[in-house]
Amino acid sequence: MFKLTKRNLIHYIIPAVVVFSLFFLIASIRNPVLSIIRTPLSLLNLARRELGGIIFYHRNFIQNERLKAEIGLLKQRFNSAQETASENVRLRNLLAFKQKQQFKVIIAGVIGRSPDNWSSLLIIDKGAYHGVRRQMVVITYSGLAGRIIETDNYTSKVMLINDANFAVSGIARRSRQEGLVSGTLGGTLIMRYLNLDSDIKIGDSIITSGLTESYPKGLSIGTVTGMGNEFSGLSQYAIIKPTVNLSNIEEVLIIIS
Repeated sequence: MFKLTKRNLIHYIIPAVVVFSLFFLIASIRNPVLSIIRTPLSLLNLARRELGGIIFYHRNFIQNERLKAEIGLLKQRFNSAQETASENVRLRNLLAFKQKQQFKVIIAGVIGRSPDNWSSLLIIDKGAYHGVRRQMVVITYSGLAGRIIETDNYTSKVMLINDANFAVSGIARRSRQEGLVSGTLGGTLIMRYLNLDSDIKIGDSIITSGLTESYPKGLSIGTVTGMGNEFSGLSQYAIIKPTVNLSNIEEVLIIIS
């Protein structure tokens, strides 16, 4: 049977006193201690976040660069596929046009433009070796483009119809009115030597008349977009927009005569 004695009582009281003392002591020093260690803990936490940010940034940067490279490669493949498809369409159109013509033609690709006359001279990948000669007529499936003015063994120069030195006899498809069509070094052509009473209207289609040597009759030249009187007042002229888009020709047909 447990018997409470003075010695046993001391054994219980002392630990209790110690526990209560520690409780009040910890409560009294808790705030100062927390204040002391709060700053280092904050710095450690900040350092941890910054270090994690650097690690994640580096990882994300590498992933982002890899994704950019993959996207760039996919874009290149897509553009290449689009270009191939576009080229196939153009070549099919040229071949279909070639088969419908009664004259013999050679298909040639544009490989450059002459630096001394960028807007009205082309360089093509066919030359004397392929049977190309000076003065041969150059067309696209849309219409008249120009003529050969110089040949090497494997390349040739093409003067486009907008060159100021180019001229060909033209006729209005509707009224059969004839005139001389020449270049202006710009994006339009001009049809001259039209009488003041000539039956030419805006919207008329102009084609080759067949009166100029080597040029077959009926090749589309362009459409009348404007009219004007010559300075002499004795004749008028017509402004013509070419049927062929001369600024983006990529393939041509050379009429073998």
